[in-house]
Amino acid sequence: MEIREFTGTDWPDVWPIVREIVRAGETYTYDPGMTEDQARDTWIETPPGRTVVALDGGRLVGTAKMGTNRPGPGAHVATASFMVAADARGRGVGAALCAHALDWARGAGYAGMQFNAVAASNTAAVRIYERLGFSIVGTVPGAFAHPTLGRVGLHVMYIEF
Repeated sequence: MEIREFTGTDWPDVWPIVREIVRAGETYTYDPGMTEDQARDTWIETPPGRTVVALDGGRLVGTAKMGTNRPGPGAHVATASFMVAADARGRGVGAALCAHALDWARGAGYAGMQFNAVAASNTAAVRIYERLGFSIVGTVPGAFAHPTLGRVGLHVMYIEF
């Protein structure tokens, strides 16, 4: 698997992944009615942040964005988000993207990485994050309105470097 910097010509392959995940409403707090332009503005990071894509056999199978979690006094902590094509899940793409984001954040001098809103029902992602060293530092009960499970908790997860 190759992970490389996003280029503008990748968007036609990234958008279907983002669209499917956002519209499903099962993992992200994004508006399921998000337009393509809104999605592009939300997903593509500007420096010092970074957006990458994962390729498997030349096919784009996932994407990640990473950057500073909060400005000012919180600027020493990074954050990241990951999306994987439905037919590529369970093959290590998400874990590889997360490991890449962690390496990027360490190399950029961040003190740690924080995920602000991990749906408790997204157990596959939680397992990956914990395996890579993240801890759940808190859960907001019922903060995520899952389309079939109802209100579930949102985890705040953190790893210190």
